[in-house]
Amino acid sequence: MPVKILVVDDHEVIRTGLASLLSGDNLKVVAEASTSAQAVKLAGKHKPDVILLDLRLADSDGLEAIAKLKKAAPNAKVIILSAHENPTYVARAVACGASDYLLKSASRSELLTAISAAAAGKSPSSVGKLAAIAQAMAKREAVDVDDGAIWLTGRETQVLRHVALGLSNKEIGHALEISIETAKEYVQNLFRKLSVTHRTQAAVWAMKRELV
Repeated sequence: MPVKILVVDDHEVIRTGLASLLSGDNLKVVAEASTSAQAVKLAGKHKPDVILLDLRLADSDGLEAIAKLKKAAPNAKVIILSAHENPTYVARAVACGASDYLLKSASRSELLTAISAAAAGKSPSSVGKLAAIAQAMAKREAVDVDDGAIWLTGRETQVLRHVALGLSNKEIGHALEISIETAKEYVQNLFRKLSVTHRTQAAVWAMKRELV
């Protein structure tokens, strides 16, 4: 059976172009949506295997729509298709449960590779931007910093990477499968250990020491 695809983008030209680009090759675009509300409704109706989702939608942030889409179609894999090559966006996509993150400049071959991998439940494709960020976010090793002046546990180092990548406490909690309150406690404890007062300072601290 062909892989069923839902295309979600607020630009008609892009939706039409993707539908044409993906015709054949055992793929079938079953529906197109321009808003997250439409996408959720169509996902529930068609139960697609893969959802190609833009970051910017007319009625919401595309990433915020992922949870609703997965609730409507639990088995669907979400691939972010964006014009923005920003590590924070990619990290947020990881935290929200996206299967891959491709740029709109990707070739047809790269797009097909990503769709095939996602539909088969495989790891993020090497052609996308998600794999490397996901691996970095998953690292959980304790570190000695500044000649032993500061010791970070494996979980603290992991949370620090999430902070440096721009994730909120809610997104950190979702990514690490911990409560928002627990994520907040980790962040506040990191601030005390690093002698910083806000997330930007923590991010700069981590980057200077090549922890991200």
